[in-house]
Amino acid sequence: MNLDTELSQLRDAYVARHPQSQSRYQAATAVMPGGNTRSVLYYDPFPLAMARGEGARLWDADGHPYLDFLGEFTAGLYGHSHPVIREAIQAALDGGINLTGHNLLEARLAQLVTSRFPSVQRLRFTNSGTEANLLAIAAAKHFTGRQKILVFKGGYHGGVLTFAAGHSPINVPHDFVLGTYNDQAGTAALVAEHAKDLAAILVEPMQGAGGCIVGRPEFLADLRRLATETGALLVFDEVMTSRLAPGGRQAALGIAPDMTTLGKYIGGGMSFGAFGGRQDVMALFDPRAPGHLGHAGTFNNNVMTMSAGIAGLSQIYTPEAAVAFNARGDALRERLNATARARGTRLQFTGLGTLMNLHATPGEIRHCDDIPAAEQIVKDLFFFHMLAQGFYVARRGFIVLSLPLTDEDLDRFHGAFEAFVDRYGQGLQP
Repeated sequence: MNLDTELSQLRDAYVARHPQSQSRYQAATAVMPGGNTRSVLYYDPFPLAMARGEGARLWDADGHPYLDFLGEFTAGLYGHSHPVIREAIQAALDGGINLTGHNLLEARLAQLVTSRFPSVQRLRFTNSGTEANLLAIAAAKHFTGRQKILVFKGGYHGGVLTFAAGHSPINVPHDFVLGTYNDQAGTAALVAEHAKDLAAILVEPMQGAGGCIVGRPEFLADLRRLATETGALLVFDEVMTSRLAPGGRQAALGIAPDMTTLGKYIGGGMSFGAFGGRQDVMALFDPRAPGHLGHAGTFNNNVMTMSAGIAGLSQIYTPEAAVAFNARGDALRERLNATARARGTRLQFTGLGTLMNLHATPGEIRHCDDIPAAEQIVKDLFFFHMLAQGFYVARRGFIVLSLPLTDEDLDRFHGAFEAFVDRYGQGLQP
């Protein structure tokens, strides 16, 4: 089987089925570079234009329905227009959108978050996970009086803090030290080399955008030890992984970072981010203290996000719901992997709980260099196959579950994957 030929046929069928998306994309190129304002959403020959969503379903501009297995890259935990979230947003709107002051909601959301994450003794809100990570870095540098930040290849901490292939030309110009994820010995050597200048170790407990590469517990525990010994701050980026357990991945691991960054679903699906941690570190931002650090942001405490976040954490994504939801995700990933093994393919799904990623290698994936570049054609085949079957996933093979998905929906997804393996299995052998 020639996979290039098969992919060409899938792409041709995609073009034929989506004339409205193609037309809207072509019009967008007249006013936006490449018709795009969010790079991850672009793919050849043109991206789908989504017209509306409801529950766990999406409809494109041509009227085709999809089960949403991307969940707004983890921000869409509650699905589309959850009635409790809608009611909370409407209630906030009824009281006025921008109140130009402290409001009645922000402390309540802060209390809900700190109760979930014991290591977060104090926190401040932002508009995105990117902002949260930028401010955590700034706080670490000021608190320690040092300049260097240890990060890991394959990591993603926001649009200007991306290390997919090492350093990016659009990254903010901090003094970054680049390590290898899950490499204890190599990381220990880097920390020893830069110990006197190291302000923080910034790490995702599971690299999300990097391909759902799970951080080994012993590796992450060693980062805690190294940070403590050198006086650097350990910063856990839990923008994605906070949804994996009631207290985030840090609670499941039993590791208390000095600082944590959050985002995505915690704001009820609205624009949201937060950074927090030890009281002595966060005291840097106390406006009552002389020489405090300023932290601006017109919409940091906007009432729509505050209200939606409170409703989500208090009424929908309770600790019990988080446990049950991620158990469903683990069960689906295990079913998919069992099918891949039974069919004798080189495919596997990495990840934890409700987050997973397809890869075309049977070996252990410890860091991004273990992912073969040649697997992209398999991911493209999977992407266009799943679209044709009525499932919306990321082109990079990223799959995210949302609460409205039913057991029947998960069964259908598994069936579509079985059909994919049966159709293209000859070309997917190790």
